[in-house]
Amino acid sequence: MIKLLLVLSMISQAPPGSSYILSDFSQSKEGSQWYVVDDRVMGGISQGEMLSLADGTGIFKGDVSTANNGGFSSVRKPIRFENKQGYNTIFLKVKGDGKSYQFRIKEKPSDQFSYIQNFKTSVQWEVIELQLRDFYPVFRGRNLRLPNFGGKFIREIAFLIGNKVNEKFALEIESIYLK
Repeated sequence: MIKLLLVLSMISQAPPGSSYILSDFSQSKEGSQWYVVDDRVMGGISQGEMLSLADGTGIFKGDVSTANNGGFSSVRKPIRFENKQGYNTIFLKVKGDGKSYQFRIKEKPSDQFSYIQNFKTSVQWEVIELQLRDFYPVFRGRNLRLPNFGGKFIREIAFLIGNKVNEKFALEIESIYLK
């Protein structure tokens, strides 16, 4: 009986339809798979962190400072995904703080640039839909003259906040999946 309830619980948390989960904080090791890259790599003093919470969510939180020409914080997770099923949409199940964030993907680990989309959060849980074809290439805040994301490989996913203001931030994350 307990096994059946556990299976039913897992099924009810899975996204409906055919999907591929990129990140799910109900998994115990999920938080340790993310790593932080702040503006400290270029002399800034922003500070972010990714924590797993007891309720099965994660939280990307911290402080962004524009001092020392800084102004961003990000968390990244390596992924090994090949889009053989033809998925075309990324879904982010998040609860924000009313601020704007970027969701970023990399096609190759060696790429210096990322494909990005901006999204604004509310203070309620929501599912944000991002079309893969709408991810555009950016390097250090500058748009590149390259085609948008081709949708075949994803080797890294990331969240970034960099609104050009000093601010505290908190983005709760339940799951990230493709459909």
